[in-house]
Amino acid sequence: MPRQPRQSSPQPRRRSYDQYCAAARALDLVGDRWTLLIVRELLAGPRRYTDLHADLPGVSTDMLAGRLKDMERDELVARRRLAPPVSAYVYELTERGRALLPVLRALAEFGAPELGEPRPTDAVRAHWFAVPLLGVLPGAPGRVVQVTLDEGEFHVRLGGDGIPSGYGDGPVTDPDAYLRTDTATCRALTEGELTLAEAVAAGRAEITERTPRP
Repeated sequence: MPRQPRQSSPQPRRRSYDQYCAAARALDLVGDRWTLLIVRELLAGPRRYTDLHADLPGVSTDMLAGRLKDMERDELVARRRLAPPVSAYVYELTERGRALLPVLRALAEFGAPELGEPRPTDAVRAHWFAVPLLGVLPGAPGRVVQVTLDEGEFHVRLGGDGIPSGYGDGPVTDPDAYLRTDTATCRALTEGELTLAEAVAAGRAEITERTPRP
């Protein structure tokens, strides 16, 4: 009996609002739970799966793997193998994925009044304050500020004049300035309760300019 040709299984249809609307189309891509928080992590730079899982407390391994697969399919994320001798893969945002930074900034501005005091169940990562701080740190376009909180360090690059804003987890080589503060002050800055100058004057923040090399 001749072998029957194997039937390829149909690709699952992506869930859609089926609305001819740009906002609905955007939500088709990024409206699922965890997707935008994965974007938040990857805006800080390429990350290994294990690092992503560690900085997304509460997400299951199956959920994270599924969301990353969806984001690869939708060309928001690319998976890349690191050069030897490191034997690991990292995920990184595509240009389209990086274009979501203004969306995260708008969401952070919208959500800042909801923060209040941290709840006992709240996880905290220092670099989660990078997105809201992009809008409140003064300085020239391209200026890089390294921020130190009790929870860790991150750095931000201020945008403007055609220079894109950005941020990264951990310290950076030769920043233009160093800012040391705490999460409560970060919250006050992002909610507009304080300016950076007021925070420094009150002793709630310390900013040190790096002396340029001769």
